[in-house]
Amino acid sequence: MRLITLVLVALLLLIQYPLWLGKKGGWLRVSDLETQVAASHRKTDELKARNAKLESEVRDLKDGTGAVEERARYELGMIKSNEIYVQVLGVNGKPAESKTPAPPPKVVPEGQKPAAH
Repeated sequence: MRLITLVLVALLLLIQYPLWLGKKGGWLRVSDLETQVAASHRKTDELKARNAKLESEVRDLKDGTGAVEERARYELGMIKSNEIYVQVLGVNGKPAESKTPAPPPKVVPEGQKPAAH
């Protein structure tokens, strides 16, 4: 009787091994997959927020002139004809570092002279 009990317990353990520790379906694998799913959900949420921001920016550029004006001011350094440009100098007398990115350089095709300002 004792031998049959030991054999049954051994068989039970052999059957349970793949469930708990197996490579294809064990709990460790399930835990790893849950971690991957959570990371994918975070990445998806970040991308949804980015897409919503881009979509609102596109909508602003299509519908209103405010966004176009803002871009012209910050990216191209443009000002209106009745505005006064003020440049803040740092302690050393040099211009303070701008918080807005500098406008990209203008590309002049070969054979043409740059436009005079």
